[in-house]
Formats: sequence, structure tokens, C-alpha cells
Amino acid sequence: MLNLVLFGPPGAGKGTQSEKLIAKFQLVHLSTGDLLRSQIAAGTELGMRAKTLMDEGVLVPDEVVIGMIDSKLNENQSAPGFIFDGFPRTVPQAEALDALLATYNEQITTMIALIVEEEELTHRLLNRGKSSGRPDDQNEDLIRRRVNEYNQKTTPVAGYYSGQGKYAAIDGVGEIDEIFETICQKIADAQSS
Repeated sequence: MLNLVLFGPPGAGKGTQSEKLIAKFQLVHLSTGDLLRSQIAAGTELGMRAKTLMDEGVLVPDEVVIGMIDSKLNENQSAPGFIFDGFPRTVPQAEALDALLATYNEQITTMIALIVEEEELTHRLLNRGKSSGRPDDQNEDLIRRRVNEYNQKTTPVAGYYSGQGKYAAIDGVGEIDEIFETICQKIADAQSS
């Protein structure tokens, strides 16, 4: 099974590359935001617990998110693999994900990190904001804060996977197809090791 963690700050191209990876490898996309919304819409016990917390302005605890991921893994046991998007964001989440995958006799194959300089990210997000209408993509100070928060919180996760020999940094600037080919090569390298 191919299990990827796709990392990168806002505007790095995760969405674009994620779509290409899903199409090529037939992966199940696990986005924690999408999972939360679908569980709430379905009225599941985990979804209702998450909704109550979100309505109170409280972050959804890791165990609830892990429970939702577990449910999705269980539903898709015959899938060729999964792409984790937006999770894990902290080392405790990465450890919990490893423990969960181990219950399925699986593990993370590799963590792909798209590396893009802050100025390029800011430029991309401001451009995206013109067409997307997303307010968080239209304010340069807010964009810089989001990128800074990403860097502070997720750098330890990169170190966690690097310590397992599963971290692959990829230049996220260039032609989309060239970046995708580099990602595919890193995946092939990880699968053969």
C-alpha cells in the first residue's frame, strides 16, 4: 500500500499535485477538513462531537480526528493507498497516525514536502485570492502569518519523518508536470528502499 503525507505551506501547490497523485496511483484522499465536514453532515457520533467542539470555538482533539481517519481507513481497506492532506500537523499527530496505521499492518511510505519561498507563496496566494474570492488569500499580512504558523508548527513533523528516513523535499517552483515527475521519482525511491 502507498501511504503519502503531502506537505507544504499554503500556496505550495498541494491541491494541484494531490489531484495528479490521486489519479495516477488511485489513492484515497484523506483531508482532515473534508473528513470533519462529511462526518458532521452524516451525523455520526464523532461528527456530532466535533461539531459541538467547533461550535464552542475549540479545536477538535487529535483523538477525534484519528477516530475519523480510522473510520475512513476501515471503509477503504482494499484501496491501493492513501494521501494524507493537512494531517499530521504536529509530532503527536504523526505518532498517533503511525500507531493507527500499525493496527492495519501499514505505515507511511514517504512524506513529500513542497518547498516554496515565502515571497513566491505570497505572490501565488494573492493571485489566487483574485479569482477564488477567499478573504484569507487577499490580505498579505494574513498570508505571511499563515505561512509563518505553518513553518513553526510543521517543521518538527518534517524532522520526525526525516528521522525515519521518510522525508523527501521537492522544489515546488517550476512546471507542474516536472514537479509531479520529481514527486513520482521520490515515491518510486521510497517504495524500493
